[in-house]
Amino acid sequence: MAHVLSVLKRLLVGRALESERAHGTLLPKRLALPVFASDPLSSVAYATQETMVVLTVGGLAFLHLTEWIALAVVCLLTLVVLSYRQVVYAYPSGGGSYEVVSTNLGPRAGLVVAASLLVDYVMTVAVSVASGVDNAISAIPALHDYRVPLAVGCVVLLAATNLRGVRESGEAFAAPTYLFIAGILVMCVTGLLRWLLGDAPVAESARYGIEPAPGESDLTGLALLMLVLRAFSSGSSALTGVEAISNGVPAFRRPHSRNAALTLMAMGLIAVTLFSGVTALALISRVHITDDPCRLTGLAHACEDSPQRTVIAQVAAAVFGDGSAGFYYVQAAAVLILVLAANTAFNGFPLLASILARHRYLPRQFHTRGDRLALSNGIVALALVAAVLLLVFKASVTGLIHLYILGVFTSFTLSQTGMVRHWNRLLRQETDPVRRRRHHVARAVNGTGAVVTGAVLVIVLLTKFLQGAWLAVAAAALLWLLMRAIRRHYDATAAEVATDDPEAELVRPSGIRVVVPVSTLHKPTLRALSYAMALTPSQVEAVTVAVDPQETEELRRRWLAAGIDIPLKVLESPYREITRPLVTYVRSLRTGPRDVVSVVIPEYVVGHWWQNLLHNQSPLRLKSRLLFAPGVTVTSVPWRLASSARAARRTPRPRPGAVRRGVPAPGRGPAPPPAP
Repeated sequence: MAHVLSVLKRLLVGRALESERAHGTLLPKRLALPVFASDPLSSVAYATQETMVVLTVGGLAFLHLTEWIALAVVCLLTLVVLSYRQVVYAYPSGGGSYEVVSTNLGPRAGLVVAASLLVDYVMTVAVSVASGVDNAISAIPALHDYRVPLAVGCVVLLAATNLRGVRESGEAFAAPTYLFIAGILVMCVTGLLRWLLGDAPVAESARYGIEPAPGESDLTGLALLMLVLRAFSSGSSALTGVEAISNGVPAFRRPHSRNAALTLMAMGLIAVTLFSGVTALALISRVHITDDPCRLTGLAHACEDSPQRTVIAQVAAAVFGDGSAGFYYVQAAAVLILVLAANTAFNGFPLLASILARHRYLPRQFHTRGDRLALSNGIVALALVAAVLLLVFKASVTGLIHLYILGVFTSFTLSQTGMVRHWNRLLRQETDPVRRRRHHVARAVNGTGAVVTGAVLVIVLLTKFLQGAWLAVAAAALLWLLMRAIRRHYDATAAEVATDDPEAELVRPSGIRVVVPVSTLHKPTLRALSYAMALTPSQVEAVTVAVDPQETEELRRRWLAAGIDIPLKVLESPYREITRPLVTYVRSLRTGPRDVVSVVIPEYVVGHWWQNLLHNQSPLRLKSRLLFAPGVTVTSVPWRLASSARAARRTPRPRPGAVRRGVPAPGRGPAPPPAP
């Protein structure tokens, strides 16, 4: 079984890489763009739609506000990109917002950012995959009934690809990202040219009206303002993933900061262009979309017959023709980029989790690299949580979007505030006028970013909190508390085991008593007794528990007949227990603080997992109880059965995890004998 699992792992992940080859996984800019920027680039496929869906709550009367909301989103995106360009140069170690905030605002504020980003990365995977599946259904409606299995399958595929390494995932995802960029640019240019030439494309939903949602038919004053703010907060999903490049600076080729900054600027320019183009075409082609198709008027069929197509699908059909090659190209590219947009989170989440683990806020396992030098534990954890979310929310973008973007704007706001403090500190020390002028400009950029993103964060909280954002807030708060608890545990453990005077702590025990549990007289027992005598203790004793009087008497007779020069002590057990009498007796042997009792347990080594169900159950229970006994050590003396020799002969090269543990690959020599 272990051999089969090992072969499957090698097929899935690939051959293990040596630690020295880590430099070969650094990314050039052409691969870094699809790896770290696919999330903000893909948001053009749903950011416009989410804005329009909110505005049509009041019917068609407010759709004209889409262009102004889109303009505000573009300005905000530009400002955030410029702000994070400062972060890339100032903090190139890869901590991104977490490092900025921890350094300048304190570790507690840094943990707020970390918790928010971890939650947002999970939401990025869920929302991106769900939106990708939506676009696939828009092209092939028959897939509607398989929405959830398709979404979960995409998450599994992404996780498997990322487990093969960052560079491999970049090479796999580069082509779809660039195909999407090319397809949307061609669609935008074609549609705008048709509009300029007087042949404006017309969407399939242009002939439909939209009934206002109940109670939303006459919005004025504060109600209208809240609607606009809700639409703006939904459209701001175009900014998700912008911070990922600042978190992944060490993954770029040298010079790290310069290449990361250039990639960030390229990402910002492309995202602004595509988002503006799609929004313009959606307005030109008069796309009418709502979260409930039954509010559409003028339908020729029942609203339950099929879900409404996405905005990008309707625009592509209007520009290229429904069912045309161009339409299917755009849809296929949109599906791929939306699914692959989750790859941004599959790079950002493990990197941030690794940094948090190094700082003892998460289990140390998150800092360990797998056989392909990828942060495997973070990848698997992200995939599991995202898959659960997709199952719970049935892969619904509308249901998931309310939990989205809250974390990223928390990160934006605190990060830019931290950068303002960073520049203030440098300005207090800097005397060169040229450098001071540059620092003043940088501080102004980050200060403006902090104010604007802080305002957006308040808007998001006000408009989305009761619609589901409270779940994201609660998750981030629980994660913050959990990370604090993990750090307290690690700190307490370090303080408990620390020593100021190693020489004083290195005290020879006053006496060592060795106890060998015995059930019958056979080769494993004799091997354990031989090992116990080799320890040269002050006393060696064999102990058996009298559960069956006949078996105990037979063991005593054979023991005397064998002439073994080690006393056999029999423990009475009127209730037929084995573990409790042994543990009680072992505890009683320790009479002083410097006494040590060593329990030597014979144990079978088997070759098949199911054989463990037939052996080693009593030793396992005994060891688990003795671990809590002070002054007691437990040693297992293995006896290898014939099946273990065959299993050793099947062991592949290299063994899983051998690279990260520094263990040389085993050979395929002859099998060892059944017992030494």
